[in-house]
Amino acid sequence: MEKRWKRLPGSRTEPAGLERKVLARLPMIALAGTATCVAISLFARVLWWNDSSYETARALQMVDIWVIAAVLLHWTVVVTVAIYCFIVFVMKGPAYVADRYELPDEDTPR
Repeated sequence: MEKRWKRLPGSRTEPAGLERKVLARLPMIALAGTATCVAISLFARVLWWNDSSYETARALQMVDIWVIAAVLLHWTVVVTVAIYCFIVFVMKGPAYVADRYELPDEDTPR
């Protein structure tokens, strides 16, 4: 048995707003932010190219740790903004009638 979704009478769909523009730009924002963070690590490697001391290796490792943390933070922010935009997108759509739940017609609990 197939149930059809029934729109709530009198509900309306709101026009798309800023959330669609933000959702469309999020892949480029994610890519640009990730590339920027990785460029910092590559720049540090180019800067210390000929130095093979222990302190340099340790500094490069620390830069890599900070870059990984920055990339993960950036992705977390992008995913959070995407979830927010998706929620706004869904909430602007039409309202639907939910299945009824028959309540017992009693004055006292069972």
